[in-house]
Amino acid sequence: MGGKGSRKKRKPGRPKLPKGKAKGKIVPIRFTKVEAERLARAAKTNDLILSEWIRRTLFAALGT
Repeated sequence: MGGKGSRKKRKPGRPKLPKGKAKGKIVPIRFTKVEAERLARAAKTNDLILSEWIRRTLFAALGT
């Protein structure tokens, strides 16, 4: 039969991060289309992905 049967199929997406490296909690939040566009522009202006920009902005507001 086919020689590929013994190969393990890879899962799509990025590999799992090592223990302790992954963020532990996901906080769902909804924005209007206009709000999301404003946030995306701010993140892009700072050369950050949206989630990292939000994280940094929130912690800066908290003073940490």
